[in-house]
Amino acid sequence: MKLFKTTILFLFFSSVYAQTSTLTLLKGKITSQIKELNEVYVTNLRSESNTVTDENGNFSMFVILGDTLQFSGLQVITKKAVIDENEIIKKLFVITLHAKVISLDEVEVKTYPNINAVSLGILPKQPKKYTPAERRLKTASDYDVTDFLGPTIGFSMGLDPILNAISGRTAMLKKELKIEKKEYLLNKIEYMFKEEYFLENLKIPKEYLRGFWYYAVEDQKLEEALNAKKKMMARFIFSDLATKYLELLTIK
Repeated sequence: MKLFKTTILFLFFSSVYAQTSTLTLLKGKITSQIKELNEVYVTNLRSESNTVTDENGNFSMFVILGDTLQFSGLQVITKKAVIDENEIIKKLFVITLHAKVISLDEVEVKTYPNINAVSLGILPKQPKKYTPAERRLKTASDYDVTDFLGPTIGFSMGLDPILNAISGRTAMLKKELKIEKKEYLLNKIEYMFKEEYFLENLKIPKEYLRGFWYYAVEDQKLEEALNAKKKMMARFIFSDLATKYLELLTIK
């Protein structure tokens, strides 16, 4: 009887030892409010083995029951966790890490809105801000009286504008400027409104959505509403334009 009990105890401890010493390939997943979870270092403090996570925070490592894993990185607070039996059975380990907050010294930013090139006498008035297409058109079509015939002549004009007008370059630049303005309005539409508004509220077919936007930006009232950021006014105009656009699709 005593021998039987000894055998049972031996088998029990052998089973426990086998469970605690068996290597298991553990698949791990890190969750965090940080979007980029790549290159978080995972270290097994017992075996001193280590690995790094991929861009989604996934990793894999051989462990045994009771191992302590340490997670560290530039963007996360270092954390340790012990592998328990449940994680060994599932071969899955999930841990949440918190973002590392880097404190900065207090920075005081002072602005001086009344001090500018005009107030300092550098410029007589605030210069107009040009878009790239506006700047190219201005350069190609502006007339400069004194540069061509001299300051004593009553009138004159630069040679470049004349050549540009003859070659058609000025007309081409005007066309570029018009296209740039339309692209600017298209970007405004995508920024101010979600696709669902056009698909669900205005019933625009998805395959014709981009075509509707190109159709809509030709409307002067819509252009004014978008530039003034009057979203409610733009909605009313979109609704009217959608009705007309859908009629055009039906006719086709």
